[in-house]
Amino acid sequence: MSQSTTNTNDNITVVKCPTCKTDVVWGEQSPFRPFCCKRCQLIDLGEWADEEKSIPGAPNLSDSDGWSEDMGY
Repeated sequence: MSQSTTNTNDNITVVKCPTCKTDVVWGEQSPFRPFCCKRCQLIDLGEWADEEKSIPGAPNLSDSDGWSEDMGY
C-alpha cells in the first residue's frame, strides 16, 4: 500500500488517506493521520482484524503443520 505525499511551498506535507484517498495534512491539525477521520481509521483496523490485509512473511511452522520435535527435526 503506497501513499502519495505532496509538499507545498510552506513546507506542509499532505498525504492521501489510505481508506478514502482524501488529502490529509500531516500535522497536529490531523489527529487521525494518515487517516482523514476516526471512521477511516476504524475501517482500516477492521480490515486488519478480519485478516483482509496482511504483511507477507515466512510460513508459520507450528506443530499443526506437521513440524514436531517427535519427528526428529
